[in-house]
Amino acid sequence: METLIKNISQHIKLSPEEISIFKSFWTERTLEKGEFLLRNGEVCRHDSYIVSGVLKAFCINADNGNEEILFLAIDHWWATDIASFSKQKTSIYNIQAVEKTRLLQISHQSFQKMLEEIPSLEKYFRIILEGYLGTLEKRVVFNHMYKAEQKYYDFLETYPNIASRVPQYLIASYLGVSAEFISRIRKKNKSS
Repeated sequence: METLIKNISQHIKLSPEEISIFKSFWTERTLEKGEFLLRNGEVCRHDSYIVSGVLKAFCINADNGNEEILFLAIDHWWATDIASFSKQKTSIYNIQAVEKTRLLQISHQSFQKMLEEIPSLEKYFRIILEGYLGTLEKRVVFNHMYKAEQKYYDFLETYPNIASRVPQYLIASYLGVSAEFISRIRKKNKSS
C-alpha cells in the first residue's frame, strides 16, 4: 500500500485522514505466473496497481492464433481495461501474469465512492490517464512512421526495465516484429 501512496504523493497531497480513507478501499491480490487478471469477454471489475511483477495485455489474432501484445506493465504501473472498467462492459482483451505478481485492487463501485470521498484523487487519476494517452499516441505514430529497428531501440531506451524482464517474443509482438528480427538486431549489436 505504501508504494501506491508514495506514487500518488508525487502528484497530489493527501491528508493523514484521506490516506486512512484511501487505504480502506483497496484489497491485495497475488497472481501466479500464467494466471489471468482478466479474460476477453469478462467485465473488468477491478482497477489494479502492480506492487511487483509483470503483466501482459493481449488479444488473439483470429487469422493466425498469435498473441498480439497491447501493453506490458511492471512494478508501480496500472493494469486494467479502461473501457471495460469505466463502462462495466465486456473486455476485448486478456491480461495475464508473466511472472508472479502482487496487486492492489479496487472495485468499480469502491472506486466511484473513493473519488466522492477524496475529490483530489480525480486530479491524480487524470494525470495517470493523460500519461497513458500520451504513450498510446506515441505508439500509434511510431507504428506508422518508424522502421522496426528504430521502434526496437526506442523501446529499449523508454522501457529498459521491461526489456530486461520479459521474454524477447513478447517485446517482438508489442513492436509488431518477429522475435527473429530482434535476435538479428541483438547479434548485430554484439558484433559491432
